Amino acid sequence: MSARAWRDALVAVVAAFALMTAVAAAGLACAGATGLPGGAFPRVVAAVVVMAAGGSVEVTGGAGFLAEADASLSVLPLSVSLAGALAAGSLFLRPLHNRAVARSGELLTRAGPLVLLWLLALTGAALLARQTFGISTGDSPVADLAEVLDASPKVGFRAALPATLGFGLLWILGLLLIALLVSRRAPLPARLVRFHAAVRPAAFATVSLLLAYVVLGVVVGLVVAATRGHADRTFAVILLGLPNLVWLGLTLGFGGAWEGKVEGPFGLPVPRLLDEVLRGTDPSRVDVASLAERDSRAWWLVAVAAVLLLATGFLAAVRSPAGVRAWQHALHLGVALALATLMVCLLAGVQARFGLSLLGIGDVGGLGGAVELRPLLWRNVGLALLWGALAGFLGALLARPVHRRGLVEEPPEATEG
Repeated sequence: MSARAWRDALVAVVAAFALMTAVAAAGLACAGATGLPGGAFPRVVAAVVVMAAGGSVEVTGGAGFLAEADASLSVLPLSVSLAGALAAGSLFLRPLHNRAVARSGELLTRAGPLVLLWLLALTGAALLARQTFGISTGDSPVADLAEVLDASPKVGFRAALPATLGFGLLWILGLLLIALLVSRRAPLPARLVRFHAAVRPAAFATVSLLLAYVVLGVVVGLVVAATRGHADRTFAVILLGLPNLVWLGLTLGFGGAWEGKVEGPFGLPVPRLLDEVLRGTDPSRVDVASLAERDSRAWWLVAVAAVLLLATGFLAAVRSPAGVRAWQHALHLGVALALATLMVCLLAGVQARFGLSLLGIGDVGGLGGAVELRPLLWRNVGLALLWGALAGFLGALLARPVHRRGLVEEPPEATEG
């Protein structure tokens, strides 16, 4: 492996982790985490970065033999993930541009140092991501016993290093693969070049759709912050979990559904409408119809999805060679959107639970709670396949008048003098 490959990999990893750290720190500051006791803010930032890079963070707690915590946390702060993915992906591709073909060994030589340095940086963040906090139980029996026995309840978190490295490896390998699939100028091994027309236009258009939703979400978030008050909360959502919300909105817009619940004093940093649907002890179905029962403006999700999906189909067709037929566009975009939806469903779900029990009996001080949001996977993926196929077909029809690569203009007929 050349020194240049290591240098480029180091730049990509440092830039990605620096950007993720900055976004996570800004989001947590807006959420009020700078006031955490014990100088815990840097460690919380490290935990968010670990989760954003696919790592695993465990929640722990208890009060000796008096009480124990039943806690779990599974959430991906996708704003932080997206920032790191854009930085690492673009810097990985930059030295590879302007060539059509590259040897497999060259791509592996470029990817190997980046993956290794990524795992080393993730290890450093995981070692920093651990902290324990004391918690107040008010006038509960635990508080009285803890005062006598000097066993105050505590809750904390720590990164699970083996799981973090395993999932982090999958995260960075998936990112590099997506980067190669999306970029039109990055080279491919010779035996894969023939798949260029089938894969890359649809992949690029689908990623553009996801990014368009993020940009639209930022615009809406800024308007909400300027007009509704609580700007700090809105910016916290934008900087930590905006893709979680807007990509959920994409799936709802084309007819998908999720289910979940919110109970206890905790909740999701989501719009009030979604919190109302989820609030309760029983799982609730989240789709456009259930949202529209409380606010008819939820139907705008369908209109936005229809317009942006049609634009996605047009973009994929325009970037494809002219010889690709309409049914092929439909197949390519349908598969691409279905795979993207599968990814969103796997990444955007939330599962968090916390309960503190006294001697194994009951919840203490109203501290218990649960937050769940999970997709109806096959419904979402199946509808994405259908909507993607329809958008690809209609986009191909709209793109027919547009001059594209592969079209050869007929020379003008010679006129007899």
